[in-house]
Amino acid sequence: MLLNYTDKELDLCARLMRAEAVGEGDLGMLMVGNVIVNRALANCLTFKNIRSVTDAVYQKNQFSGTQSSLFYKGATTKEKELAKRVLRGEYYHPATNALWFYAPASGASCKNTWYDQAFAGRYKNHCFYQPDPGICPQIY
Repeated sequence: MLLNYTDKELDLCARLMRAEAVGEGDLGMLMVGNVIVNRALANCLTFKNIRSVTDAVYQKNQFSGTQSSLFYKGATTKEKELAKRVLRGEYYHPATNALWFYAPASGASCKNTWYDQAFAGRYKNHCFYQPDPGICPQIY
């Protein structure tokens, strides 16, 4: 399923991808983008009223990156290209069906569950979690 988005939302997605994962490189930023897109597509759990990139990015108490100075600088052309890729439907494991991620303390393992959801995998310092397909079929 593809997500409709505006130029403003492309920039918003790119800025949040950077703020959350610039240290994880392009692939890490793409995976954060997958979570943003999944939240806008999913009509389940705490994302029932999230219908757009803007809704997903600004959902209360969700993305700590919205508090970062990196979020408030305009996105670069490269960052926008990365955001376009996820907004057009590219997915990267373990974020393919993920709705959550977090960065554990340095040297710590990922938890088996997060927000009662199954561990999907780890990429560098981000742990990704996905719901059961029967709970959120829109992202499977």
